[in-house]
Amino acid sequence: MVAAAPAKSSAPAVDRPLGMRKAELVSMMAGLMALNALAIDIMLPAMPAMGDALGVSDPNHRQYVITSYLVGLAVAQLFFGPASDRFGRKPPLVVSLVGYAVVGLGCVFAPSFWWLVAARALQGVFASGARVIALGIVRDAYRGRGMAEVMSLIMMVFMVVPILAPNIGQVVLYLGPWPWIFAVLVAVGVAMAIWTALRLTESLPAVKRRPIDLKGLLGAYGQVLRTRATVGYTLATGMIFGGLMAFIGSAEQIFSEVFDRRAGFTLYFAGVAGTMMFAALLNSRLVKRFGMRKLSHLALLGFVLLNAAETALLWSGAGGQFILFYGVLGSSFFCFSFIGANFNAIAMEPLGEIAGTAAAFLGFISTLIAAGLGAVIGQQFDGTIVPLVSGFAGVSLAALITVLVTERGRLLTEP
Repeated sequence: MVAAAPAKSSAPAVDRPLGMRKAELVSMMAGLMALNALAIDIMLPAMPAMGDALGVSDPNHRQYVITSYLVGLAVAQLFFGPASDRFGRKPPLVVSLVGYAVVGLGCVFAPSFWWLVAARALQGVFASGARVIALGIVRDAYRGRGMAEVMSLIMMVFMVVPILAPNIGQVVLYLGPWPWIFAVLVAVGVAMAIWTALRLTESLPAVKRRPIDLKGLLGAYGQVLRTRATVGYTLATGMIFGGLMAFIGSAEQIFSEVFDRRAGFTLYFAGVAGTMMFAALLNSRLVKRFGMRKLSHLALLGFVLLNAAETALLWSGAGGQFILFYGVLGSSFFCFSFIGANFNAIAMEPLGEIAGTAAAFLGFISTLIAAGLGAVIGQQFDGTIVPLVSGFAGVSLAALITVLVTERGRLLTEP
């Protein structure tokens, strides 16, 4: 693979991106990306009730409601990315948001568990448009460390959703049955569709749009695959996200069954998300000074060491205390925020001319890897934290090896 030369500018491509203030742009893009976090995290308190109502005998199978969503999210990005490069960002985005809301109604009235699993996969298909197009819009407006800064701000706003979503889900369950949770997703999808339709200015000029043809599409994906940084950091992102998905899928079981803390589950979950939010804010302040690679590489090393140490303790017969588990978990997700925003920016940086297609590739590969690893680790849940912690150690080590190969053995240095 031949590395493409990254753009050297770290300033925003425009002073006031897309005709709106930076704060509104960040809030809108965070809202689009947060549709996925909301669609996953809001239902966590409802997993037992959902499984009981739909006759799910194996508690681990409830995780399929999350896994199917992630698979749909991964695959459809390969469509929405090129579509946004051909038709502009706004039209496919509005279509995806309307579809997200309509399919949410199918979840509300799901007559069986497998119907719900299928509807969730289709909901993930439409949600993929919001995710990949939002990333393309940010790349249209920013580059280099400026993009990393904006991605960190987006991540900071985005992380409000995992803090609030389980609590929102819990409140909904107090007010009504579990299908009402999907009604909330319908309402949010409609609200985002109206906001973007009224306020978002098209970020991709007509002269920069690319026709959709097999030769052009293969050429664009070929360019992506020849870009060493994009491929390497996309693979590493998927591995780290796999750990995140494993935790989300089994979080309710771990807090309720392993540590008997069902009553405080939403607050503990919010605490973990809060560490990520703080780290995203800190990254946005530091990235222009220290660079994307230095911060993300240090965070990745911290992630590896934390979970390797806890795994060793667990296998030695110690380390099963809640305070240790929760402390390592929060510290790991603090590192995760530095990794996610910077890895995405590094992967996208060389491919500004095909930002939509590049975002689709990054999203497809990383989400598919995350869904697969998350499902494999999550299905190993055996009433202890050993599978999750060992899984964290494994994916973080694999990500570190991938980054080392991508950077030809160099860490903590900018090109």
